[in-house]
Amino acid sequence: MRGTLAIASLRRNASRTLLAILGVAIAAAMLLDMVMLSTGLRESFRELLLSRGFQLRLAPRGTLPFDTEATITGASGIIATLHLNPAVETVSPVLGASVHVPRADSTVASFALGLIPAVQADYELVSGRDAAAGDALVANDEFLRATGARVGDTLRVAAGYNPQLRSFVQERRFVVVGRARFVYLSSGEPAVAMPLHTLQTMTGNAADDRVSLFMVRTRAGANVDSVGAWIDREVPRVQAISTRQALEQVDQRLSYFRQLSYILGAVSLVVGFLLVTTLVTVSVNERVGEIAVMRAIGVSRAHVVQQILIEGSAISLVGAAAGLGLGLVTARYLNSILSRFPGLPARIDFFLFQPRAAWIALGLLVLSGIAAGIYPSWRAASLPVARTLREEAVA
Repeated sequence: MRGTLAIASLRRNASRTLLAILGVAIAAAMLLDMVMLSTGLRESFRELLLSRGFQLRLAPRGTLPFDTEATITGASGIIATLHLNPAVETVSPVLGASVHVPRADSTVASFALGLIPAVQADYELVSGRDAAAGDALVANDEFLRATGARVGDTLRVAAGYNPQLRSFVQERRFVVVGRARFVYLSSGEPAVAMPLHTLQTMTGNAADDRVSLFMVRTRAGANVDSVGAWIDREVPRVQAISTRQALEQVDQRLSYFRQLSYILGAVSLVVGFLLVTTLVTVSVNERVGEIAVMRAIGVSRAHVVQQILIEGSAISLVGAAAGLGLGLVTARYLNSILSRFPGLPARIDFFLFQPRAAWIALGLLVLSGIAAGIYPSWRAASLPVARTLREEAVA
């Protein structure tokens, strides 16, 4: 009965109700987007770090992986030391450097990774085969487009540019044996991968056996933090960074995104609350006589309060449902813009949909709809019946 009366009251002013629902939908879309932004970036980064099953990154002490050009010497010895710990399952050394493909009147610059194909975790092979031979490399689509090469072609690749002589330190011929998708690199960045020793030789890092970082996978059930602490003690030249520690540093560096999401989410929630409050209050003011008649014929105050609360909740619920769809569309568009931020991996999503985020947004809006009906319902239930009927009759 109460629900039927509430729906009838809303349908009586259909245009105003529709506008209110649209307003709540926009507020709901913004709220959902902000909830997705506050949690999505961190969750997306966590999934990226764990996507290849490696829980630890070992970087030169005091730096983050590829944060500087610092390298780690004696890679083979460090790998042997790490395997002394029974909790360590796989160690993947990685060297990063810039290489160039000379052309007739220019060069194509590219980022190169030197690694061991059997234990690598930096790319996913799309077609072809891994770069196991010393003169083989795999490349991403951006590199192939920039050079005009295809799988099976032979390219001249140079490294170690000398600015004084205006020449490269070493140049070698490589066969493109595969097409790959690099996991941690930013979108649009040309990249290749080749055997670790080959890139070390080309960049002059072979004598010291230098690498940029190590990626470590622990065995199932191992305590990652304990393994990281053991590595810090046994190999003082490196710093073990676990996924948890990496997420903490990401939170610090990108905290403004979370602060922005909290502020805009709160604003959208307040806007939705005020919109529903205004509409229900106006509706109650227009039906003062009707409510007084209902009270006069024996309708209880609780009945009146419940009816008005249902009106506010219905507007919020319908608006929130429409806003969830609108929020997903806008989130996808905004994510396509923010994902172009320089240096971010292509797999990072600022707006990552999670069912929990949708339920949070929906719950908050329904609660705000209920709260929005408290004042007008209290006012309606507190009307003096006799005086209200007399004023309505005179009017």
